Amino acid sequence: MEHRIDEIDKRILYYLAQDARNTTAPAVAEEVQVTPATIRNRIRKLEEDGIVRGYHADIDYERIKGRVTYQFNCTAPIPDRDRFAQSALEVSGVVTVRQLMAGHANLAITAVGTDTNDVSRIASQLSDLGLEIEDEGVVEEEYHHPYHPFGPEDAPTGPSLTDFMSLAGGSEVIEFTVSEGAEIAELTIEEAVDDGLLDDGMLVVGIEREGDVLTPRGETRIEPGDIVSLFSKESLENDSLEVFGTQ
Repeated sequence: MEHRIDEIDKRILYYLAQDARNTTAPAVAEEVQVTPATIRNRIRKLEEDGIVRGYHADIDYERIKGRVTYQFNCTAPIPDRDRFAQSALEVSGVVTVRQLMAGHANLAITAVGTDTNDVSRIASQLSDLGLEIEDEGVVEEEYHHPYHPFGPEDAPTGPSLTDFMSLAGGSEVIEFTVSEGAEIAELTIEEAVDDGLLDDGMLVVGIEREGDVLTPRGETRIEPGDIVSLFSKESLENDSLEVFGTQ
């Protein structure tokens, strides 16, 4: 099943891609206004669902004396492309293999050799596997940047919703984080209804707090940092969410 990510997940992925080693749960939590425990649980969930597949060191082999990085663009039969990719990884010196959706040059293979003879040996072994080398060249430099749309510079400027779903009949389910100082913070759901902060057409259907999912009841207290799922019988305007501190 496809993993549904929200704005919190996107920000986590952005910072992990930028610098996984120095990305801390408290730093991300402070930015998105949730608890560090929530961030740690989100990271674990992203790992379990295969969104985050691993953490790899970005090694500059050119700085290691006697090493050269080469890229081979190879063609493999499309039905057997995955098998050829796995076989290429077993060639000593090959460090990455990328499968491309193309008829020709559908495998991009990066390898590290000690000298021209070693690079020739790698090329020969790739050919022996049945791969056709279309072209090759020395990799001089490689640059990385996290995905811009997941970063803070592209954060939404409206209410800080983490998810939104329209239902039949005009009803909606929205998910958002309760801000510090929100009018509804520290009130129970029952108190919020009595004070008119939640009308008859709005129902709190879920609360995530520090990674735990709570079943909302009348006596459940809403706290800053809670991720609240709210059902509304009618479409909500932005000002309807001001009591939750959305901005």
